[in-house]
Amino acid sequence: MFTTRPELSGTVGMVASTHWLASAVGMRTLEAGGNAFDAAAAAGFTLSVVEPHLNGPGGDAPILGHRAQDAHDFVICGQGTAPAAATIEAYRDLGLDLVPGTGHLAAVVPGAFGAWLDLLARYGTLPLADVLGPAIGYARDGYPLVPAAARTIATVADMFAEHWPTSAATYLTGGRVPEAGARFRNPQLADTFDRLLAAGGRRPREEQIEAARRAFYEGFVAEAVDAFQSGVAVQDSSGRPHTGLLRGDDLAAWRATEEPTTALRFAGRTVHKTGAWGQGPVLLQQLAVLESLGVEALLDDPVELVHTVVEVARLAFADREAWYGDVPDVPLDTLLSADYAASRARLVGPDAAEGLRPGSPDGRVPRLASALREARGSTALDEQTGVGEPTVSPIGLSPGDTCHVDVVDRWGNRVSATPSGGWLQSSPVVPGLGFALPTRAQMFWLEPGLPNSLAPGKRPRTTLSPAMVLDDDGSGIAFGTPGGDQQDQWTVPFLLRHLVGGAGLQAAIDAPMWHSTDVPGSFYPRTRTPRGLVAESRLGPDVLAALAARGHRVETVGPWELGRLSAAGQRSDGLLVAAANARGMQGYAVGR
Repeated sequence: MFTTRPELSGTVGMVASTHWLASAVGMRTLEAGGNAFDAAAAAGFTLSVVEPHLNGPGGDAPILGHRAQDAHDFVICGQGTAPAAATIEAYRDLGLDLVPGTGHLAAVVPGAFGAWLDLLARYGTLPLADVLGPAIGYARDGYPLVPAAARTIATVADMFAEHWPTSAATYLTGGRVPEAGARFRNPQLADTFDRLLAAGGRRPREEQIEAARRAFYEGFVAEAVDAFQSGVAVQDSSGRPHTGLLRGDDLAAWRATEEPTTALRFAGRTVHKTGAWGQGPVLLQQLAVLESLGVEALLDDPVELVHTVVEVARLAFADREAWYGDVPDVPLDTLLSADYAASRARLVGPDAAEGLRPGSPDGRVPRLASALREARGSTALDEQTGVGEPTVSPIGLSPGDTCHVDVVDRWGNRVSATPSGGWLQSSPVVPGLGFALPTRAQMFWLEPGLPNSLAPGKRPRTTLSPAMVLDDDGSGIAFGTPGGDQQDQWTVPFLLRHLVGGAGLQAAIDAPMWHSTDVPGSFYPRTRTPRGLVAESRLGPDVLAALAARGHRVETVGPWELGRLSAAGQRSDGLLVAAANARGMQGYAVGR
């Protein structure tokens, strides 16, 4: 089968990510004797520098890991929490019915830096300077600015110049938008990283890491965040300037945590995701329903395959809206059970169904946000924000694209991570630090009684969704993709082609992609398109016409626009493998 690139295989190590520099840094770390956890952190820190429109050190980072020596599977939760002052009443008193998608009011505790440090402290082997050094080098000495970053800066340049002077000073070089491919530097961010490293001095490795963590969450970084949030009102997507609610005490009270994965058996293997504080289990729900439907029979019929996968996605994401959140009573065991999957499978008919249809696990009555019960349709903003590479609005709104990295080392350790947030376009640069804060609070509802209702100290239900598939013999892959709400849609056809159809990693990534837009948006302004289906043109006119005849509102995009998957893993014979997406022209897999 033709592929855009070869599927890599070797014995030393593999790294696949959404940016070639991060992949190269990860592989360099493996070559220097580091393990997969060291390499993933080095790649992650690099991504926070070279893809500032998609993530930053002040963003969010859920991380899945597999330690081969004892088959230990885990999640490091790098999703920051809402500030102590972030109550529904606080936003209502400002005349808001949604958390703005940009500016100070959407800020939660920055979790990415702490998550990478936690991964290193628990599982890494190299000194922090070795892991953070490449990112410092790119920030200080420069890196080629990818076209998407240049386009993003151009889109929000007027807002920076008029309202966010710290962002203008960082990203408008000499007052001008930098050109795509130009050498771009962020010396202020390099200085911040250097100060964090210096906090550890010449102490032992674990003490160095802890000292850097304290400097970030209790020291000069927390102090700068507090002063900016409390003292400077900035323009946001509400059209008005506001100060923020995030304080230094919120950072000091937060730590990254380790927890078990959420897992499901599918196609004779175990698929691992985060808990229901993220959308990860929605992938598992889709796989359970598809297995109940006998998905093997669908692979040779593209119309039936796309239709069925889309209808199953709509059911699973309706459950996400009704049941998922950072609450203790998510009925996850039932949602992932074979009986529940069979009951949901019976709702998949020959035509596109109408409306959101959450289920009733354990007989419980589902509750949706009132805005979703009113069935908001698509808006002008939906057209403005686009589908594949994120098209950012002039006021900084973005559908939430991000980046991803997968690593496997010679010992069989694996990492899948989806760092995001702290986007340059959505939050102003914190003075003196060179990076922005995460705006993940926009995912909360300002309506009481929902699983994802805003509350102080609560994690917003994130779309970030790293994943692993493991076989009983220890073989398997780490994989994932950027893409906001689409992450756990684009990975479904990838897994069906690879695990059920037997396609190689690269072939499964390269095959035509699609997703439903009849999925409630997690990002401001929280819209959806009833029966909407976006598909790459490579599916073919006959297939697309047949889907439209079944009631799908088909929007055809270019042949290579949807999904930016990557994967790295180990075969049953011990060989290491990796593949990365050619879409966007910047993701790469490296290894030997």
